Amino acid sequence: MKGIPMQTGVLRVLRATAASWWRLRELRRTGETELARRLERKAVLRDLGYLRQAATLPNAHVICGEGGTFLHLGWTTVSTFAPIERFPLAALAVARGTPFIDIRHDTDVIAFANLPRVKRDGSVDPGHSGAGKSVSLSTYIDMVEKLGARILNDPRPRRSI
Repeated sequence: MKGIPMQTGVLRVLRATAASWWRLRELRRTGETELARRLERKAVLRDLGYLRQAATLPNAHVICGEGGTFLHLGWTTVSTFAPIERFPLAALAVARGTPFIDIRHDTDVIAFANLPRVKRDGSVDPGHSGAGKSVSLSTYIDMVEKLGARILNDPRPRRSI
C-alpha cells in the first residue's frame, strides 16, 4: 500500500471487522462462504483506502460525540452511531495519526452545531464566520477547543511561550 506501511495488526483488525458483519456471518452460516469471502475482501480494501485517505488528506479528522463517531475524509464521511471504541476503522485512523476531536463531554451542543465546517480540500477560507462558511482544520480545532473538546494528534504547530 503506497504511503502507509500496513502492519499485520491493521489487516487483522480490518478482516475481523469485515467478518463480524451480520450479513457476512449469515452468508457463511448458509454455506455461501465464497461470496462472504469476496465481500469481506471488498470491505477490507475499501477500509484500507479510507485509512490511506486519513493519512494523506490535510483536513482528515475523526470526531466523536454523543451522536456517534465520524471519520471525515474531505468529500467522504464514514460514520456510526457507536463511540470510537466500537468503530475500529476510526480507532485505527487515530492510532495512525489522524487528528481526533472528542466532544463527548461538550455540553454546548448548539454552539458546536453552529460552527463552520472544515474545508474539504485543505485550503483556507479567510472570512470564516457566518453560515455556510468553512475553515481550515487548525482553525476548527481552535474553535472546538474553546468549547471544551479534547484533541488528540493535534496537527497545529506547537506554540512557544
